[in-house]
Amino acid sequence: QVQFVESGGGLVQPGGSLRLSCAASGIIVSIDVMGWYRQAPGKQRELVATITSGGSTNYADSVKGRFTISRDNAKNTVHLQMNSLKPDDTAVYYCYAYVSSWNYWGQGTQVTVSS
Repeated sequence: QVQFVESGGGLVQPGGSLRLSCAASGIIVSIDVMGWYRQAPGKQRELVATITSGGSTNYADSVKGRFTISRDNAKNTVHLQMNSLKPDDTAVYYCYAYVSSWNYWGQGTQVTVSS
């Protein structure tokens, strides 16, 4: 059973920063890909950023230059540093792991960008 502990969401003003963290447990093999997806009200879930076990990263165009993803393979943790936040970044953010051809999702953490 894969479990995630997500943290770091909250309310922030436009232009502010937040750091999301996710720790995965219950996995006894290497996690191929970790990352974050988000879902805003009335919209489909979309990719934010992913990172492979080798450190290769992929970002949505909308967050390039503002968000930075990192991971600690030994601890099965992934982080998302979000800077210059915009109201359009408001969404529930979901931790993601791809392990041995299976997709796993966290329960989500709310990020609200508003003045």
